[in-house]
Amino acid sequence: MSLQVMTYVFVGLSFGLYIGIAVWSRSKSTSDFYIAGSHVHPIANGAATAADWMSAASFLSMAGIIAFEGADGARYLMGWTGGYVLLALLLAPYLRKFAKFTVPDFVGDRYYSQTARLVAVVCVIFISFTYVAGQMRGVGIVFSRFLEVEIETGVLVGMAIVFFYAVLGGMKGITYTQVAQYCVLIFAYLVPAIFISIQLTGNPFPMLGLGSTMSDGSGIYLLDRLDGLTTELGMAAFTAGNKSTIDMFFITAALMAGTAGLPHVIVRFFTVPKVRDARISAGYALVFIALLYTTAPAVAAFARINIINSVNEMVYADAPDWFGKWERSGLIAWLDKNADGKVQYRGGNALNPVKPVYAEGVGSSGERSLENQPTNNGNELYIDRDIIVLAHPEIAMLPNWVIALVAAGGLAAALSTAAGLLLVISTAVSHDLMKKTFMPDISERQELLFARLSAAAAVTVAGFFGIYPIGLVAEVVAFAFGLAAASFFPVILLGIFSRRMNKEAAITGMLVGLVFTFSYIVFFKFISPELNNAEHWLLGISPEGIGTLGMLMNFAISAIVCRFTPAPPPDVQKMVENIRIPRQQASI
Repeated sequence: MSLQVMTYVFVGLSFGLYIGIAVWSRSKSTSDFYIAGSHVHPIANGAATAADWMSAASFLSMAGIIAFEGADGARYLMGWTGGYVLLALLLAPYLRKFAKFTVPDFVGDRYYSQTARLVAVVCVIFISFTYVAGQMRGVGIVFSRFLEVEIETGVLVGMAIVFFYAVLGGMKGITYTQVAQYCVLIFAYLVPAIFISIQLTGNPFPMLGLGSTMSDGSGIYLLDRLDGLTTELGMAAFTAGNKSTIDMFFITAALMAGTAGLPHVIVRFFTVPKVRDARISAGYALVFIALLYTTAPAVAAFARINIINSVNEMVYADAPDWFGKWERSGLIAWLDKNADGKVQYRGGNALNPVKPVYAEGVGSSGERSLENQPTNNGNELYIDRDIIVLAHPEIAMLPNWVIALVAAGGLAAALSTAAGLLLVISTAVSHDLMKKTFMPDISERQELLFARLSAAAAVTVAGFFGIYPIGLVAEVVAFAFGLAAASFFPVILLGIFSRRMNKEAAITGMLVGLVFTFSYIVFFKFISPELNNAEHWLLGISPEGIGTLGMLMNFAISAIVCRFTPAPPPDVQKMVENIRIPRQQASI
Protein backbone atom coordinates (compact mmCIF):
# COMPACT_ATOMS: atom_id res chain seq x y z
CA MET A 1 0.00 0.00 0.00
CA SER A 2 1.39 3.42 -0.97
CA LEU A 3 2.30 5.99 1.67
CA GLN A 4 -0.45 8.39 0.63
CA VAL A 5 -3.17 5.72 0.74
CA MET A 6 -1.91 4.48 4.09
CA THR A 7 -1.87 8.03 5.44
CA TYR A 8 -5.47 8.57 4.33
CA VAL A 9 -6.41 5.32 6.11
CA PHE A 10 -4.66 6.21 9.38
CA VAL A 11 -5.88 9.80 9.43
CA GLY A 12 -9.38 8.80 8.34
CA LEU A 13 -9.67 6.14 11.05
CA SER A 14 -8.44 8.54 13.74
CA PHE A 15 -10.88 11.25 12.60
CA GLY A 16 -13.70 8.73 12.59
CA LEU A 17 -12.78 7.76 16.16
CA TYR A 18 -12.82 11.39 17.31
CA ILE A 19 -16.20 12.07 15.70
CA GLY A 20 -17.68 8.87 17.13
CA ILE A 21 -16.55 9.83 20.63
CA ALA A 22 -18.01 13.32 20.20
CA VAL A 23 -21.40 11.89 19.18
CA TRP A 24 -21.35 9.42 22.09
CA SER A 25 -20.41 12.06 24.67
CA ARG A 26 -22.27 15.11 23.36
CA SER A 27 -23.09 17.76 25.94
CA LYS A 28 -26.66 18.21 27.12
CA SER A 29 -26.12 20.92 29.75
CA THR A 30 -23.83 23.88 30.41
CA SER A 31 -22.06 21.86 33.10
CA ASP A 32 -21.30 19.15 30.52
CA PHE A 33 -20.21 21.76 27.98
CA TYR A 34 -17.95 23.74 30.34
CA ILE A 35 -16.46 21.15 32.72
CA ALA A 36 -17.77 17.72 31.58
CA GLY A 37 -20.12 17.64 34.57
CA SER A 38 -17.08 17.23 36.89
CA HIS A 39 -17.35 13.45 36.45
CA VAL A 40 -14.10 12.62 34.65
CA HIS A 41 -11.92 9.89 36.19
CA PRO A 42 -8.46 11.14 37.31
CA ILE A 43 -6.60 8.78 34.92
CA ALA A 44 -8.75 9.85 31.97
CA ASN A 45 -8.33 13.47 32.96
CA GLY A 46 -4.57 12.96 33.21
CA ALA A 47 -4.45 11.63 29.65
CA ALA A 48 -6.73 14.42 28.41
CA THR A 49 -4.59 17.02 30.18
CA ALA A 50 -1.46 15.57 28.58
CA ALA A 51 -3.06 15.74 25.12
CA ASP A 52 -4.28 19.28 25.79
CA TRP A 53 -0.79 20.15 26.98
CA MET A 54 1.27 18.44 24.26
CA SER A 55 0.28 20.59 21.35
CA ALA A 56 1.77 20.87 17.88
CA ALA A 57 4.57 22.81 19.56
CA SER A 58 5.55 19.78 21.65
CA PHE A 59 4.96 17.15 18.97
CA LEU A 60 6.16 18.93 15.84
CA SER A 61 8.28 21.91 16.75
CA MET A 62 10.16 21.28 19.99
CA ALA A 63 12.42 18.52 18.65
CA GLY A 64 12.97 20.57 15.48
CA ILE A 65 14.21 23.56 17.47
CA ILE A 66 16.45 21.36 19.63
CA ALA A 67 17.80 19.68 16.47
CA PHE A 68 18.95 23.02 15.05
CA GLU A 69 19.77 24.96 18.24
CA GLY A 70 21.16 22.10 20.33
CA ALA A 71 21.55 22.91 24.00
CA ASP A 72 19.77 26.25 23.62
CA GLY A 73 16.59 24.39 22.72
CA ALA A 74 16.51 22.94 26.23
CA ARG A 75 14.69 26.09 27.34
CA TYR A 76 11.47 24.56 26.03
CA LEU A 77 12.01 21.30 27.88
CA MET A 78 12.87 23.01 31.16
CA GLY A 79 10.25 25.72 30.89
CA TRP A 80 7.28 23.59 29.91
CA THR A 81 8.08 20.69 32.25
CA GLY A 82 8.88 22.93 35.21
CA GLY A 83 5.80 25.00 34.52
CA TYR A 84 3.54 21.98 34.62
CA VAL A 85 4.95 21.01 38.03
CA LEU A 86 4.34 24.58 39.19
CA LEU A 87 0.75 24.39 38.00
CA ALA A 88 0.12 20.99 39.57
CA LEU A 89 1.53 21.96 42.99
CA LEU A 90 0.60 25.62 43.39
CA LEU A 91 -2.59 26.27 41.47
CA ALA A 92 -4.62 23.28 40.25
CA PRO A 93 -5.95 21.88 43.57
CA TYR A 94 -6.89 25.31 44.90
CA LEU A 95 -8.65 26.36 41.73
CA ARG A 96 -10.54 23.06 41.70
CA LYS A 97 -11.67 23.74 45.25
CA PHE A 98 -12.97 27.12 44.14
CA ALA A 99 -15.33 25.11 41.90
CA LYS A 100 -15.94 27.56 39.05
CA PHE A 101 -16.25 27.05 35.31
CA THR A 102 -13.51 29.34 34.01
CA VAL A 103 -10.42 31.33 34.96
CA PRO A 104 -12.26 34.67 34.44
CA ASP A 105 -14.92 33.22 36.77
CA PHE A 106 -12.25 32.83 39.46
CA VAL A 107 -10.83 36.30 38.79
CA GLY A 108 -14.28 37.95 38.80
CA ASP A 109 -15.42 36.35 42.06
CA ARG A 110 -12.07 36.43 43.87
CA TYR A 111 -11.61 40.12 43.05
CA TYR A 112 -15.32 40.97 43.50
CA SER A 113 -15.33 42.96 40.28
CA GLN A 114 -16.98 42.71 36.87
CA THR A 115 -14.17 44.88 35.49
CA ALA A 116 -11.61 42.31 36.67
CA ARG A 117 -13.69 39.60 35.00
CA LEU A 118 -13.77 41.52 31.70
CA VAL A 119 -10.01 42.15 31.79
CA ALA A 120 -9.51 38.42 32.42
CA VAL A 121 -11.73 37.60 29.42
CA VAL A 122 -9.60 39.88 27.23
CA CYS A 123 -6.47 38.10 28.49
CA VAL A 124 -8.01 34.70 27.76
CA ILE A 125 -8.87 35.69 24.20
CA PHE A 126 -5.44 37.20 23.53
CA ILE A 127 -3.61 34.18 24.93
CA SER A 128 -5.84 31.54 23.36
CA PHE A 129 -5.87 32.99 19.86
CA THR A 130 -2.09 33.43 19.94
CA TYR A 131 -1.73 29.81 21.01
CA VAL A 132 -4.25 28.39 18.56
CA ALA A 133 -2.43 30.08 15.66
CA GLY A 134 0.44 27.65 16.18
CA GLN A 135 -1.87 24.63 16.28
CA MET A 136 -3.58 25.43 13.00
CA ARG A 137 -0.20 25.97 11.33
CA GLY A 138 0.74 22.45 12.47
CA VAL A 139 -2.47 21.09 10.94
CA GLY A 140 -1.68 22.82 7.66
CA ILE A 141 1.88 21.43 7.57
CA VAL A 142 0.75 17.83 8.09
CA PHE A 143 -2.01 18.01 5.49
CA SER A 144 0.10 19.82 2.89
CA ARG A 145 2.77 17.12 2.90
CA PHE A 146 1.16 13.79 3.66
CA LEU A 147 -2.26 14.23 2.08
CA GLU A 148 -0.74 16.34 -0.70
CA VAL A 149 -3.33 19.08 -0.59
CA GLU A 150 -2.92 22.82 -0.29
CA ILE A 151 -2.27 24.12 3.23
CA GLU A 152 -5.52 26.10 3.01
CA THR A 153 -7.47 22.90 2.26
CA GLY A 154 -5.79 21.07 5.12
CA VAL A 155 -6.64 23.84 7.56
CA LEU A 156 -10.28 23.81 6.42
CA VAL A 157 -10.52 20.04 6.98
CA GLY A 158 -8.98 20.45 10.43
CA MET A 159 -11.42 23.25 11.21
CA ALA A 160 -14.36 21.04 10.26
CA ILE A 161 -13.23 18.21 12.53
CA VAL A 162 -12.56 20.49 15.51
CA PHE A 163 -15.83 22.32 14.91
CA PHE A 164 -17.77 19.09 15.02
CA TYR A 165 -16.50 17.67 18.29
CA ALA A 166 -15.89 21.00 20.07
CA VAL A 167 -19.28 22.50 19.25
CA LEU A 168 -21.27 19.29 19.63
CA GLY A 169 -19.47 17.73 22.58
CA GLY A 170 -18.14 20.70 24.52
CA MET A 171 -15.75 19.82 27.35
CA LYS A 172 -17.32 16.40 27.76
CA GLY A 173 -16.74 15.47 24.13
CA ILE A 174 -13.33 17.12 24.02
CA THR A 175 -12.16 15.32 27.17
CA TYR A 176 -12.80 11.81 25.90
CA THR A 177 -11.62 12.72 22.41
CA GLN A 178 -8.37 13.97 23.95
CA VAL A 179 -7.88 10.65 25.73
CA ALA A 180 -7.96 8.95 22.33
CA GLN A 181 -5.74 11.65 20.84
CA TYR A 182 -3.16 11.16 23.57
CA CYS A 183 -2.96 7.44 22.77
CA VAL A 184 -2.50 8.24 19.07
CA LEU A 185 0.10 10.97 19.51
CA ILE A 186 2.29 9.20 22.09
CA PHE A 187 2.31 5.97 20.07
CA ALA A 188 3.14 7.98 16.93
CA TYR A 189 6.01 9.75 18.70
CA LEU A 190 7.58 6.76 20.43
CA VAL A 191 7.41 4.13 17.68
CA PRO A 192 9.68 5.90 15.15
CA ALA A 193 11.97 7.08 17.95
CA ILE A 194 12.47 3.46 19.06
CA PHE A 195 13.09 2.31 15.45
CA ILE A 196 15.71 5.01 14.86
CA SER A 197 17.37 4.55 18.25
CA ILE A 198 17.91 0.89 17.39
CA GLN A 199 19.27 1.85 13.95
CA LEU A 200 21.81 4.35 15.30
CA THR A 201 22.77 2.96 18.72
CA GLY A 202 21.27 -0.51 19.08
CA ASN A 203 19.42 0.71 22.19
CA PRO A 204 15.60 0.39 22.04
CA PHE A 205 15.10 3.20 24.57
CA PRO A 206 15.61 6.57 22.81
CA MET A 207 16.30 8.51 26.02
CA LEU A 208 19.13 6.06 26.78
CA GLY A 209 20.24 5.89 23.16
CA LEU A 210 21.02 9.62 23.33
CA GLY A 211 23.91 8.80 25.68
CA SER A 212 24.98 5.58 23.99
CA THR A 213 27.74 4.75 21.50
CA MET A 214 27.05 4.43 17.79
CA SER A 215 26.09 0.98 16.53
CA ASP A 216 28.65 1.14 13.69
CA GLY A 217 31.35 -0.34 15.92
CA SER A 218 33.35 2.90 16.12
CA GLY A 219 32.88 3.20 19.88
CA ILE A 220 32.09 6.93 19.44
CA TYR A 221 29.29 8.33 21.54
CA LEU A 222 26.33 9.61 19.56
CA LEU A 223 26.60 13.18 20.87
CA ASP A 224 30.35 13.27 20.13
CA ARG A 225 29.62 12.13 16.57
CA LEU A 226 26.96 14.84 16.21
CA ASP A 227 29.27 17.56 17.57
CA GLY A 228 31.95 16.47 15.10
CA LEU A 229 29.57 16.54 12.13
CA THR A 230 28.17 19.98 12.92
CA THR A 231 31.51 21.66 13.61
CA GLU A 232 33.04 20.19 10.43
CA LEU A 233 30.28 21.88 8.43
CA GLY A 234 30.76 25.27 10.06
CA MET A 235 27.81 24.98 12.46
CA ALA A 236 27.75 25.35 16.22
CA ALA A 237 28.35 22.16 18.21
CA PHE A 238 25.07 20.50 19.18
CA THR A 239 25.98 20.45 22.89
CA ALA A 240 27.15 24.08 22.94
CA GLY A 241 24.90 26.94 24.04
CA ASN A 242 24.93 30.25 22.18
CA LYS A 243 22.15 32.23 23.82
CA SER A 244 22.98 34.68 26.59
CA THR A 245 22.38 33.47 30.13
CA ILE A 246 19.90 36.25 30.89
CA ASP A 247 17.80 35.49 27.81
CA MET A 248 17.80 31.75 28.53
CA PHE A 249 16.69 32.46 32.11
CA PHE A 250 13.92 34.85 31.08
CA ILE A 251 12.58 32.56 28.33
CA THR A 252 12.57 29.54 30.64
CA ALA A 253 10.88 31.50 33.43
CA ALA A 254 8.27 32.88 31.00
CA LEU A 255 7.49 29.36 29.78
CA MET A 256 7.21 28.09 33.36
CA ALA A 257 4.98 30.88 34.66
CA GLY A 258 3.04 30.95 31.41
CA THR A 259 2.32 27.26 31.74
CA ALA A 260 0.84 27.80 35.17
CA GLY A 261 -1.32 30.59 33.78
CA LEU A 262 -2.67 28.87 30.66
CA PRO A 263 -6.49 28.88 30.93
CA HIS A 264 -7.09 25.84 28.70
CA VAL A 265 -4.88 23.69 30.96
CA ILE A 266 -6.21 25.11 34.24
CA VAL A 267 -9.81 24.39 33.27
CA ARG A 268 -8.98 20.68 32.93
CA PHE A 269 -8.74 20.41 36.70
CA PHE A 270 -12.36 21.56 37.07
CA THR A 271 -13.57 18.37 35.34
CA VAL A 272 -12.76 15.88 38.14
CA PRO A 273 -15.16 15.07 41.00
CA LYS A 274 -12.99 16.09 44.00
CA VAL A 275 -10.02 18.24 44.98
CA ARG A 276 -8.02 15.08 45.73
CA ASP A 277 -8.74 13.90 42.18
CA ALA A 278 -7.27 17.12 40.80
CA ARG A 279 -3.96 16.30 42.49
CA ILE A 280 -4.06 12.67 41.32
CA SER A 281 -4.86 13.60 37.71
CA ALA A 282 -2.01 16.14 37.77
CA GLY A 283 0.36 13.33 38.73
CA TYR A 284 -0.88 11.03 35.98
CA ALA A 285 -0.60 13.84 33.43
CA LEU A 286 3.01 14.45 34.44
CA VAL A 287 3.85 10.78 33.80
CA PHE A 288 2.08 10.85 30.43
CA ILE A 289 3.83 14.09 29.44
CA ALA A 290 7.24 12.78 30.52
CA LEU A 291 7.03 9.94 27.97
CA LEU A 292 7.27 12.47 25.15
CA TYR A 293 9.44 15.10 26.82
CA THR A 294 12.21 12.69 27.82
CA THR A 295 12.23 11.35 24.25
CA ALA A 296 12.31 14.71 22.41
CA PRO A 297 16.08 15.44 22.86
CA ALA A 298 16.92 12.02 21.47
CA VAL A 299 14.60 12.54 18.49
CA ALA A 300 16.30 15.89 17.85
CA ALA A 301 19.81 14.44 17.94
CA PHE A 302 18.90 11.42 15.81
CA ALA A 303 17.22 13.66 13.23
CA ARG A 304 20.19 16.04 12.97
CA ILE A 305 22.60 13.16 12.33
CA ASN A 306 20.36 11.57 9.71
CA ILE A 307 19.71 14.88 7.94
CA ILE A 308 23.40 15.69 7.66
CA ASN A 309 24.30 12.20 6.49
CA SER A 310 21.44 12.06 3.98
CA VAL A 311 21.43 15.55 2.50
CA ASN A 312 24.95 16.99 2.60
CA GLU A 313 26.73 16.55 -0.78
CA MET A 314 23.63 14.83 -2.16
CA VAL A 315 23.29 15.03 -5.96
CA TYR A 316 20.04 16.91 -6.45
CA ALA A 317 19.08 14.88 -9.51
CA ASP A 318 19.22 11.74 -7.36
CA ALA A 319 17.32 13.24 -4.40
CA PRO A 320 14.93 10.80 -2.71
CA ASP A 321 11.18 11.13 -3.12
CA TRP A 322 10.67 12.71 0.32
CA PHE A 323 12.97 15.63 -0.55
CA GLY A 324 10.96 16.60 -3.61
CA LYS A 325 7.63 16.34 -1.83
CA TRP A 326 8.75 18.56 1.06
CA GLU A 327 10.25 20.94 -1.48
CA ARG A 328 6.91 21.20 -3.26
CA SER A 329 5.27 22.07 0.04
CA GLY A 330 7.66 25.02 0.42
CA LEU A 331 9.16 23.72 3.66
CA ILE A 332 12.49 22.65 2.15
CA ALA A 333 14.35 24.75 -0.43
CA TRP A 334 17.65 24.36 -2.26
CA LEU A 335 19.56 27.08 -4.06
CA ASP A 336 22.46 25.83 -6.20
CA LYS A 337 24.92 28.64 -5.49
CA ASN A 338 27.98 27.05 -7.08
CA ALA A 339 26.09 25.32 -9.92
CA ASP A 340 27.58 21.89 -9.19
CA GLY A 341 24.24 20.09 -8.89
CA LYS A 342 24.98 19.02 -5.29
CA VAL A 343 23.36 20.13 -2.04
CA GLN A 344 25.87 21.93 0.15
CA TYR A 345 24.61 21.94 3.74
CA ARG A 346 26.75 24.35 5.77
CA GLY A 347 26.52 26.88 8.57
CA GLY A 348 24.64 30.11 7.89
CA ASN A 349 21.36 31.03 6.24
CA ALA A 350 20.75 29.63 2.78
CA LEU A 351 18.26 32.33 1.87
CA ASN A 352 17.71 35.98 2.71
CA PRO A 353 15.27 36.40 4.34
CA VAL A 354 15.19 32.91 5.84
CA LYS A 355 12.06 31.77 4.08
CA PRO A 356 11.79 30.50 0.50
CA VAL A 357 9.75 32.52 -1.95
CA TYR A 358 9.29 30.50 -5.12
CA ALA A 359 9.08 32.09 -8.56
CA GLU A 360 7.99 30.62 -11.86
CA GLY A 361 10.53 28.48 -13.68
CA VAL A 362 13.27 25.99 -12.90
CA GLY A 363 16.86 26.61 -11.81
CA SER A 364 19.99 25.49 -13.63
CA SER A 365 20.14 22.17 -11.75
CA GLY A 366 16.44 21.42 -11.90
CA GLU A 367 15.51 23.02 -8.57
CA ARG A 368 12.50 25.29 -8.22
CA SER A 369 13.49 28.91 -8.83
CA LEU A 370 13.56 31.24 -5.84
CA GLU A 371 13.03 34.97 -5.62
CA ASN A 372 15.23 35.25 -2.53
CA GLN A 373 18.78 36.40 -3.01
CA PRO A 374 21.46 34.15 -1.47
CA THR A 375 23.51 35.33 1.47
CA ASN A 376 27.28 35.34 1.34
CA ASN A 377 27.90 31.87 2.75
CA GLY A 378 28.17 28.34 1.43
CA ASN A 379 24.88 26.99 2.77
CA GLU A 380 22.45 26.08 0.00
CA LEU A 381 19.74 24.31 1.99
CA TYR A 382 16.71 25.74 3.82
CA ILE A 383 14.81 23.42 6.15
CA ASP A 384 11.73 24.52 8.08
CA ARG A 385 12.27 23.36 11.65
CA ASP A 386 8.64 22.38 12.08
CA ILE A 387 8.99 19.45 9.64
CA ILE A 388 11.75 17.56 11.47
CA VAL A 389 9.56 15.11 13.39
CA LEU A 390 7.34 14.54 10.35
CA ALA A 391 10.17 14.13 7.81
CA HIS A 392 12.55 12.12 9.98
CA PRO A 393 10.85 8.70 9.55
CA GLU A 394 11.07 9.15 5.77
CA ILE A 395 14.71 10.22 5.98
CA ALA A 396 15.47 7.14 8.11
CA MET A 397 13.59 4.98 5.55
CA LEU A 398 11.14 3.55 8.07
CA PRO A 399 8.10 1.54 6.86
CA ASN A 400 5.18 3.45 5.34
CA TRP A 401 2.87 2.56 8.20
CA VAL A 402 5.22 4.32 10.67
CA ILE A 403 5.30 7.45 8.50
CA ALA A 404 1.49 7.44 8.23
CA LEU A 405 1.22 6.96 11.99
CA VAL A 406 3.38 10.04 12.59
CA ALA A 407 1.09 12.11 10.35
CA ALA A 408 -1.93 10.98 12.39
CA GLY A 409 -0.05 11.76 15.61
CA GLY A 410 0.85 15.28 14.47
CA LEU A 411 -2.79 15.99 13.68
CA ALA A 412 -3.89 14.54 17.03
CA ALA A 413 -1.49 16.82 18.90
CA ALA A 414 -2.54 19.95 17.02
CA LEU A 415 -6.28 19.27 17.08
CA SER A 416 -6.43 18.25 20.75
CA THR A 417 -4.94 21.54 21.93
CA ALA A 418 -6.87 23.59 19.36
CA ALA A 419 -10.13 22.12 20.67
CA GLY A 420 -9.24 22.96 24.28
CA LEU A 421 -8.33 26.52 23.35
CA LEU A 422 -11.49 27.04 21.32
CA LEU A 423 -13.60 25.79 24.19
CA VAL A 424 -11.90 28.24 26.57
CA ILE A 425 -12.68 31.09 24.18
CA SER A 426 -16.31 30.03 23.78
CA THR A 427 -16.88 29.66 27.53
CA ALA A 428 -15.26 33.03 28.20
CA VAL A 429 -17.72 34.62 25.78
CA SER A 430 -20.88 32.70 26.69
CA HIS A 431 -20.41 32.33 30.44
CA ASP A 432 -18.30 35.30 31.53
CA LEU A 433 -19.45 37.91 29.02
CA MET A 434 -23.06 36.92 28.36
CA LYS A 435 -24.28 35.08 31.46
CA LYS A 436 -22.19 36.83 34.12
CA THR A 437 -22.07 40.34 32.64
CA PHE A 438 -24.37 41.46 29.84
CA MET A 439 -27.32 39.01 29.93
CA PRO A 440 -27.59 37.52 33.45
CA ASP A 441 -31.20 36.38 32.92
CA ILE A 442 -30.63 34.07 29.96
CA SER A 443 -31.65 30.44 30.37
CA GLU A 444 -29.22 27.52 30.42
CA ARG A 445 -30.37 26.56 26.93
CA GLN A 446 -29.62 30.06 25.62
CA GLU A 447 -26.24 30.07 27.33
CA LEU A 448 -25.39 26.75 25.68
CA LEU A 449 -26.43 28.20 22.31
CA PHE A 450 -24.14 31.22 22.83
CA ALA A 451 -21.31 28.84 23.77
CA ARG A 452 -21.72 26.88 20.54
CA LEU A 453 -22.01 30.00 18.39
CA SER A 454 -18.88 31.53 19.93
CA ALA A 455 -17.02 28.22 19.45
CA ALA A 456 -17.99 28.31 15.76
CA ALA A 457 -16.73 31.89 15.47
CA ALA A 458 -13.50 30.96 17.25
CA VAL A 459 -12.93 28.05 14.83
CA THR A 460 -13.24 30.47 11.92
CA VAL A 461 -10.68 32.89 13.35
CA ALA A 462 -8.34 30.00 14.19
CA GLY A 463 -8.56 28.81 10.58
CA PHE A 464 -7.51 32.27 9.39
CA PHE A 465 -4.38 32.03 11.56
CA GLY A 466 -3.65 28.60 10.12
CA ILE A 467 -3.83 29.87 6.55
CA TYR A 468 -1.83 33.03 7.34
CA PRO A 469 0.64 31.86 10.03
CA ILE A 470 2.66 34.36 12.04
CA GLY A 471 5.74 32.22 12.77
CA LEU A 472 7.13 28.82 13.73
CA VAL A 473 4.76 26.70 15.83
CA ALA A 474 6.89 26.72 19.00
CA GLU A 475 7.76 30.39 18.48
CA VAL A 476 4.13 31.45 18.33
CA VAL A 477 3.24 29.26 21.29
CA ALA A 478 6.10 30.81 23.30
CA PHE A 479 4.49 34.22 22.79
CA ALA A 480 1.21 32.86 24.21
CA PHE A 481 3.08 31.59 27.26
CA GLY A 482 4.69 35.00 27.71
CA LEU A 483 1.29 36.69 27.62
CA ALA A 484 -0.09 34.18 30.15
CA ALA A 485 2.91 34.69 32.46
CA ALA A 486 2.58 38.48 32.35
CA SER A 487 -1.19 38.59 32.89
CA PHE A 488 -2.71 35.56 34.61
CA PHE A 489 0.00 33.94 36.69
CA PRO A 490 0.52 36.77 39.26
CA VAL A 491 -3.21 37.38 39.60
CA ILE A 492 -4.05 33.71 40.17
CA LEU A 493 -1.10 33.05 42.51
CA LEU A 494 -1.71 36.14 44.63
CA GLY A 495 -5.44 35.48 44.53
CA ILE A 496 -4.87 32.13 46.21
CA PHE A 497 -2.10 32.99 48.66
CA SER A 498 -2.63 36.68 49.54
CA ARG A 499 -5.70 37.85 51.44
CA ARG A 500 -4.61 41.46 50.92
CA MET A 501 -4.66 41.26 47.10
CA ASN A 502 -7.58 43.41 45.94
CA LYS A 503 -9.46 44.21 42.74
CA GLU A 504 -7.57 47.45 42.00
CA ALA A 505 -4.23 45.64 42.15
CA ALA A 506 -5.48 42.72 40.04
CA ILE A 507 -6.90 44.89 37.27
CA THR A 508 -3.90 47.21 37.12
CA GLY A 509 -1.40 44.33 37.24
CA MET A 510 -3.10 42.36 34.46
CA LEU A 511 -3.37 45.36 32.17
CA VAL A 512 0.22 46.50 32.70
CA GLY A 513 1.64 43.00 32.20
CA LEU A 514 -0.48 42.23 29.14
CA VAL A 515 -0.03 45.59 27.38
CA PHE A 516 3.73 45.72 28.00
CA THR A 517 4.37 42.14 26.84
CA PHE A 518 2.04 42.32 23.85
CA SER A 519 3.52 45.65 22.70
CA TYR A 520 7.08 44.36 22.96
CA ILE A 521 6.27 41.24 20.94
CA VAL A 522 4.35 43.16 18.26
CA PHE A 523 7.11 45.76 17.91
CA PHE A 524 9.95 43.31 17.34
CA LYS A 525 8.03 40.66 15.40
CA PHE A 526 5.78 42.77 13.19
CA ILE A 527 6.55 46.50 13.30
CA SER A 528 10.37 46.45 13.21
CA PRO A 529 11.54 42.85 12.64
CA GLU A 530 14.89 44.17 11.36
CA LEU A 531 15.64 45.29 14.94
CA ASN A 532 14.84 41.88 16.42
CA ASN A 533 18.31 41.06 17.75
CA ALA A 534 20.20 41.19 21.04
CA GLU A 535 21.66 44.60 20.24
CA HIS A 536 18.22 46.24 20.37
CA TRP A 537 16.39 44.10 22.94
CA LEU A 538 15.64 45.59 26.35
CA LEU A 539 18.27 44.24 28.78
CA GLY A 540 19.14 41.62 26.14
CA ILE A 541 15.74 39.89 26.54
CA SER A 542 14.15 38.46 23.39
CA PRO A 543 10.39 38.65 22.63
CA GLU A 544 10.15 34.98 23.69
CA GLY A 545 11.34 35.85 27.20
CA ILE A 546 9.79 39.28 27.72
CA GLY A 547 6.79 37.73 29.47
CA THR A 548 8.99 37.23 32.55
CA LEU A 549 9.67 40.96 32.75
CA GLY A 550 5.97 41.63 32.21
CA MET A 551 5.21 39.21 35.06
CA LEU A 552 7.66 40.98 37.39
CA MET A 553 6.05 44.30 36.49
CA ASN A 554 2.65 42.78 37.25
CA PHE A 555 3.83 41.61 40.69
CA ALA A 556 5.44 45.00 41.45
CA ILE A 557 2.44 47.06 40.32
CA SER A 558 0.08 44.80 42.27
CA ALA A 559 2.12 45.19 45.46
CA ILE A 560 2.23 48.99 45.12
CA VAL A 561 -1.47 49.37 44.30
CA CYS A 562 -2.42 47.02 47.17
CA ARG A 563 -0.56 49.21 49.60
CA PHE A 564 -2.54 52.33 48.73
CA THR A 565 -6.04 50.88 48.16
CA PRO A 566 -8.62 49.31 50.50
CA ALA A 567 -8.35 45.67 51.55
CA PRO A 568 -10.85 43.17 50.12
CA PRO A 569 -14.16 42.69 51.96
CA PRO A 570 -14.11 40.26 54.91
CA ASP A 571 -16.13 37.62 53.03
CA VAL A 572 -13.56 37.58 50.22
CA GLN A 573 -10.69 37.23 52.69
CA LYS A 574 -12.53 34.36 54.35
CA MET A 575 -13.04 32.73 50.95
CA VAL A 576 -9.29 32.91 50.30
CA GLU A 577 -8.60 31.22 53.62
CA ASN A 578 -11.09 28.46 52.80
CA ILE A 579 -9.52 27.82 49.39
CA ARG A 580 -6.18 27.12 51.04
CA ILE A 581 -7.49 24.74 53.72
CA PRO A 582 -6.11 21.28 52.77
CA ARG A 583 -9.37 19.55 53.55
CA GLN A 584 -11.10 17.82 50.67
CA GLN A 585 -14.84 17.93 50.33
CA ALA A 586 -16.43 15.07 48.51
CA SER A 587 -18.96 17.15 46.61
CA ILE A 588 -16.80 19.99 45.28
